[in-house]
Amino acid sequence: MIFLRILLSIFILIIIWQCIVSITNVPHYILPSPLRVLESCWENYSILLQNLGVTVLEIILGLILGISFGFISALSLIWFRTIRRWLLPLLVISQAIPVFAIAPLLVLWFGYGIASKVAMATLIIYFPVAATLYDGLRRTDIGWLELAKSMRASKLSILIHIRLPAAMPAMSSGLRVAAAVAPIGAVVGEWVGSSAGLGYLMLHANGRMQTDLMFASLLVLAIVALIIYFSIDFIMRRTITWQPESLLTDYKENK
Repeated sequence: MIFLRILLSIFILIIIWQCIVSITNVPHYILPSPLRVLESCWENYSILLQNLGVTVLEIILGLILGISFGFISALSLIWFRTIRRWLLPLLVISQAIPVFAIAPLLVLWFGYGIASKVAMATLIIYFPVAATLYDGLRRTDIGWLELAKSMRASKLSILIHIRLPAAMPAMSSGLRVAAAVAPIGAVVGEWVGSSAGLGYLMLHANGRMQTDLMFASLLVLAIVALIIYFSIDFIMRRTITWQPESLLTDYKENK
């Protein structure tokens, strides 16, 4: 049902888009029609696929690194009190400074290659993963912890068997947010400086007044973002079966 709702929403947006173009008679170099954008996708599919591969690689590497660093940071915050005093303020400061503002610095430090774009995506993904997992670990039910301690469970066993499973529903929310914002980091990095990628193609098309190609690149990027988001959402729903919404879904399906 959710895919039908998404398709219906996209169809309605396309209808509204076409109505705006038809009623206002806006020039195609300002707002191309949906049909013109689809024609551009067909005519430039080889260029789109070539640049899509670069952007997808940047997003995937950013997701892997951002999730890994976020997971390690959350565990360090909950495990070591000394590290918590120093790392937690840095975690907040990392989001107080807009990532867009440090994009030129990342390009200066890591160059115009893929490294700066991966670093940008990693920074954007890192915070929601680290913050949600830390919050989930911190809010573990006290009764469970006291029961485990009364049974002389080790600190590591409590972390693996109680705290992490209890925190995974919260972390799944952070992963969904990370999946939604992952393309932003890669594209912003490409805007600042690159020679390939959908962000680079959008800038290149904008400079040549090829608005239909720019919209085509944006359409492909949106499709990629949806695929990544719903893939992670599917994995989370199948992995975290004890999550309340998963239990509710199973109940409705079996009813």
